[in-house]
Amino acid sequence: MKKILTVLFSAVAFIAAAQNPPTENLVQYVRPIIGTQRMGHVYPGATVPFGMVQLSPETDTVSYDLNGHYNPDVYKYCAGYQYDDKTIVGFSHTHFSGTGHSDLGDFLVMPTIGKLMLNPGTADKPGSGYRSGFSHDNEVSQANYYKVKLDASGIIAEMTTSARVGFHQYTFPKSDDAHIIFDLMAGIYNYPDKNVWVYLRRVNDSTVAGYRITNGWARTRTLYFAMTFNRPFIQMGYKNFSKREVYGGFWGKFNRAKNFPEIAGRQLKTWFDFKTTEGEKIKIKVAISPVSIEGALNNMQAEIPGWDFEKVKADGEQMWETELHKIVIEGSKDDKENFYTSMYHAMINPTVYMDADGQYKGLDQQVHHADGFTNYTTFSLWDTHRALHPLFNIIETKRNADMVQSMLAHFDQSPEHMLPIWSNSANENWCMSGYHSVAVLADAVVKGNAPFDANKALDAAVATANHRDYESIGDFNDMGYIPDEKDGNSVSSTLEYAYDDWAIAQMAKKLNRTDVYDTFIKRSANWKNVFDPQSGFMHPKEADGTWRKTKFDPFTTIGMGFIEGNAWNYTLYVPHDVPGLINAMGGNKRFVIYIDSLFSYDLPDKYFAETEDITKDGIIGNYVHGNEPSHHDAYLYDWTDKPWKTQDKIRMILKKMYKNTPDGLGGNDDTGQMSAWYIFSALGFYPVAPGSDQYAIGSPSVYHATLNLENGKTFTINVENQSDKNVYVQKILLNGKPLDGYFIGHADIMNGGEITFVMGAKHR
Repeated sequence: MKKILTVLFSAVAFIAAAQNPPTENLVQYVRPIIGTQRMGHVYPGATVPFGMVQLSPETDTVSYDLNGHYNPDVYKYCAGYQYDDKTIVGFSHTHFSGTGHSDLGDFLVMPTIGKLMLNPGTADKPGSGYRSGFSHDNEVSQANYYKVKLDASGIIAEMTTSARVGFHQYTFPKSDDAHIIFDLMAGIYNYPDKNVWVYLRRVNDSTVAGYRITNGWARTRTLYFAMTFNRPFIQMGYKNFSKREVYGGFWGKFNRAKNFPEIAGRQLKTWFDFKTTEGEKIKIKVAISPVSIEGALNNMQAEIPGWDFEKVKADGEQMWETELHKIVIEGSKDDKENFYTSMYHAMINPTVYMDADGQYKGLDQQVHHADGFTNYTTFSLWDTHRALHPLFNIIETKRNADMVQSMLAHFDQSPEHMLPIWSNSANENWCMSGYHSVAVLADAVVKGNAPFDANKALDAAVATANHRDYESIGDFNDMGYIPDEKDGNSVSSTLEYAYDDWAIAQMAKKLNRTDVYDTFIKRSANWKNVFDPQSGFMHPKEADGTWRKTKFDPFTTIGMGFIEGNAWNYTLYVPHDVPGLINAMGGNKRFVIYIDSLFSYDLPDKYFAETEDITKDGIIGNYVHGNEPSHHDAYLYDWTDKPWKTQDKIRMILKKMYKNTPDGLGGNDDTGQMSAWYIFSALGFYPVAPGSDQYAIGSPSVYHATLNLENGKTFTINVENQSDKNVYVQKILLNGKPLDGYFIGHADIMNGGEITFVMGAKHR
């Protein structure tokens, strides 16, 4: 009886809490350090939501180049930070979060005492340079705050940010030889020729400003800065690490080594000297701008005019509280840490890319003004079109519309007249396949989140999809598939183009553009041209219409016609026509067996040993959750007579692939896609085909959730009988009425209301 009363009391208390939720501090559950080890490639530093400045430690200086070739070790440093490293070389202001390629790492700052050293030294001998040992015991990583003790000097390093300004606070011991090193050579995926040019000038006795031009993943990138101290420096100096330049002009008339008012070169490091008392805080603000030195100075004045570090920290934390409260969940501490860390990671990118006054640099390298929208960059669209942007269409509607407008501005400024593929910092990187920006545009238009010229968006999508000389689009349009001998990614690109074309068709249908719809809905069926009914797999096809004559291995990721995946996984990549795929694969029974085998087959290590992107941690059987092409696979059971298998697989993936530990991600977060999958799946539904207004039902892991929508409405998720064992949905009620089937519509969410999942230990 006592046990029954306890259970009843707990249930009543939970219902009361759900109906009258307290205003909870959600930032406490954010663990930026999750995913920093191994494949996570996220960084633990300070940033505000979608901030242009992402201020974080660098733990080594590995070069992209090794004896004239790619250095595989550099891949570990996509975000600059490795949890297993024992030293820190400094703190820089720009980073990518969870990408499988990299750039940035601008404007590295490092405080030191004693003899001035301008070489970072080596990890095994940190005393040989300015790098310092550190311990995770003396490290704090929170939303918009990072703190660490530098063992070499005893300096306490703290940092926080606004959108465009990094704020450093270094607590020094007593020293007559205190230095702030400002390394203008440092970068991520660095190599000797990456720096094209650096310029710095002294504004006054406590402020310098300048710019850096780099040629990396973004091949033409200029970033301006302004750096100011809370007290005058005693002196400043620099060293040029360039090899002898052919022409240096007549600057030798001056002694420029110390206190010269301007410096320029390719490989520069500067320093600033101070004398400090015990416990004295040297504070530094570094503002950045894509436009000008004046823009950087104005950004600093607009965002952090004073020197109150705690206020800036608190303001940034409040920004995160506002964002995190867009979804309020009930669950265990572990669940909350996983969920809100995922929310945090999902709201780092894309990043603001304009000054406080609205000016930004475009792809045409001209200065533009963002009229009526915020301009964004860092569009990793091969990844984020799947779940991140659909998530934004629910909880970040204004921001996602601004991101679409940024993509349309990209199109207008693009010399190739294409929408972004993978864009960053006024550059197109052309990374990965497909033209998935069209799916982001279509998802916004179909779901009614289009406060922009939707017909212009459709025209831009059509122009991009018809750009014949980009990655075999001409062959795809002419032949209905990409021939194996023409393209190493012939099969996966055919599948991706077919899906993207379906998304264009949905946008055209919404806008009553029948001619466009007819063309692109026909092209969306081209996936059938690379499905081999005899083998049961998507298969490379040669230009003469025959299947590849050389060996075909459906488990191999290299040389089989697929990008970052094998045939087993990619065969299920027809998210826009699941019924058609089921029919092609032999019907319901055979389709279920195929998905079952995906999860049950034990993929030998040799099949992923050759890839950088995949480790055993990101694989369940032959299902690769650590990479995006499979993210919808577990939801495909919803189209069969075994939807309960979706529920079982989703709860298994949530437990295995997401943990609140430094190696807690099963793969690269890929600027938020991995985290967006978690958020959707924990809530109980997922956008299998962005561009559709439909979500497939899974198995919620939360106890309760409230989505606080920007239109002022709320959508509530109730979960009855929630437990680790009760993973199967027994009944679903939508606004009190039984749900027919395993799908809900976008309007069901955005109109407000509630969905109730009744869970049990046995499937229906």
